[in-house]
Amino acid sequence: MAGSDATHPMLAEGPAVILVEPQLGENIGMVARAMANFGLAELRLVAPRDGWPSERARAAASRADHVIDAARVFAGAEEAVADLHFVLATTARPRDNFKPVRGPVAAAGDLRRRFAEGQRTGILFGRERWGLTNAEVALADEIVTFPVNPAFASLNIAQAVLLMAYEWIKTGEAGVRPAARPLAPAEKHHIESLMGYLESVLDERGYFRTADKKPKMMDNLRALVTRPGFTVEELAVLRGVLVSLERFSPQRPRGAGAPEAD
Repeated sequence: MAGSDATHPMLAEGPAVILVEPQLGENIGMVARAMANFGLAELRLVAPRDGWPSERARAAASRADHVIDAARVFAGAEEAVADLHFVLATTARPRDNFKPVRGPVAAAGDLRRRFAEGQRTGILFGRERWGLTNAEVALADEIVTFPVNPAFASLNIAQAVLLMAYEWIKTGEAGVRPAARPLAPAEKHHIESLMGYLESVLDERGYFRTADKKPKMMDNLRALVTRPGFTVEELAVLRGVLVSLERFSPQRPRGAGAPEAD
């Protein structure tokens, strides 16, 4: 269906679309076209298989050049979401974790509200053949799934992006408004910094008794930390509590200060 009108301003806002290890330039181009159709402009690519830039992607984008030209490439998903405040992971498979699961309508409405509050948001889309790993899903705050035929649930990546982009632009028409006094949420790199510290402390204290269970235990801990949507200040309080517990010794009375103070 053709029909572009250069007299209208180009919509270019909203959540970042993050493609994890996309395989074909043509698929990336079709994603860019779907984004441009519905007002999204920020495309992030995690380790694209055939490299970047891609003339095949540009050709398939059908003049969505502003999306292609601004696309950024990252080595891993963690780096791609580090500066974001809130991330959704798209997945068709049930996941064994604590993350809330939304449909695309509710998810898009929440993204619009966060955008209106000034938050930077993103949507993770997995590989064409098998989607996202559990570790990549663990980077997200919530999961979004599509109401598809359970007997034929496979969507290609451009279809999945188009569905979310369509729901996004609909929320603009609905006029979703921000909360009265929004709090600034922590960016993902703040969460990962806390998780690194927490992992080292728990390692020292023998929390991970069996090495093979450690990745799953860390995934569960990350889910617990990301679910509340902590602010930077709240994470600082939590880190301070952990530091205090780490320094406390049963041989020292509480409130006696850090051991190195002696």
